[in-house]
Amino acid sequence: MSKPMPATPMLDQLESGPWPSFVTGLKRLAESEDKQYAPMMKDLLGQLERSYETRTGYWKGGTVGVLGYGAGIIARFSEIAEEFPESAEFHTLRIIPAPGTHYSAESLRQICDVWEKYGSGLIALHGQTGDIMLQGCRTENVQPCFDELNEMGFDLGGAGAGIRTSISCVGHARCEHSCYDEAKAMRLIVNNFLDDIHRPSLPYKLKFKFSGCANDCSNAVHRSDFATFGTWRDDIRVDQQAFKAYVEQNGRKWMIDNVIRLCPTDALSLNDDDSLEVDNASCVRCMHCINVLTKALNPGRDRGVTVLIGGKRTLKVGDLMGTVVVPFMPMKTDEDYEKLLGVAQRVLDFFVDNALEHERIGEMVERIGLVNFLEGIELDLDPNMISHPRANSYVRMDGWDEEVAKWRERKAAPAPAAE
Repeated sequence: MSKPMPATPMLDQLESGPWPSFVTGLKRLAESEDKQYAPMMKDLLGQLERSYETRTGYWKGGTVGVLGYGAGIIARFSEIAEEFPESAEFHTLRIIPAPGTHYSAESLRQICDVWEKYGSGLIALHGQTGDIMLQGCRTENVQPCFDELNEMGFDLGGAGAGIRTSISCVGHARCEHSCYDEAKAMRLIVNNFLDDIHRPSLPYKLKFKFSGCANDCSNAVHRSDFATFGTWRDDIRVDQQAFKAYVEQNGRKWMIDNVIRLCPTDALSLNDDDSLEVDNASCVRCMHCINVLTKALNPGRDRGVTVLIGGKRTLKVGDLMGTVVVPFMPMKTDEDYEKLLGVAQRVLDFFVDNALEHERIGEMVERIGLVNFLEGIELDLDPNMISHPRANSYVRMDGWDEEVAKWRERKAAPAPAAE
């Protein structure tokens, strides 16, 4: 006799809204009576319903791994296993995705076949870090499941206080906005830091993400410690005939309301002859006009990357956006990519040597100061290094050394005697 579906009145409410619910997906797996994982998913729904009733989480951690690795498996053991024995163990395998998240249909089918054999059938593409999240595996199945995935060419990603799994946008393979080869950059970084992915040895986690332009499709700027996104330093390329066609098709008012006035720095002007004038010195490469007028506007030809450090979600200091530390680095030759790797290596080394335990890079920079951090990673100060949009960390830099000397002299001078 098959295990009955648990009553889940509170979870059922999550299916009543206008948006798709994860509960529907869990129920679909639980109702797959021909699959070996159906009993596990039924008990999972039962435990989840209990958590909603009591407002208590019943998962606890532990140590589960595969041979030769210290990371990649997120262990979850149930504290109420006697009530829900089929989901007593519900471990997650974090799998490194292909650069640009490119998969063949055959490889996806193979992943699904392996996961149906060893796991719960529950897959998340992709986690916030970028992993393929295979959720729900018993301890005895972890090693054989990984062995088969590894034979296919997939590897375990990061977990714990180490390098986390990287991700890149589809970029160079499919997108005309791409300003560098994101997949190449991701592969270079991952291959060189693989030991720190598999065997956590850092003060806390560190994430790399790669986006091809300021649209930031990989959520790099606010969700990674080391964000690399594409940009350009020459002028936007404008096809005036294509631009005029947009104006003719949509009207001048539409163009002014949806493009010209929405430029954050007022760098765009609509001429009387319906042509576009761009003040490239004021352009901040936000991509809005290019996104709207794809056929008329394109990034410039002198392309490269901007590197930002310190983006993260709430921990000690709160949510942080990345701070610019490399305003522009060309990405045209193999040597350019090696320079990017060099910056990443210096950032990692400085983080290991100077961060406190359980402290992210952004929090470390807040604590020690940006100037000290830049000195530690051997980067010169630049007025384009900013931590907030439209805000400059520095006003002038020429003469700083002389001003510092004057300040120190004033500080060392004895206080004037009181009258």
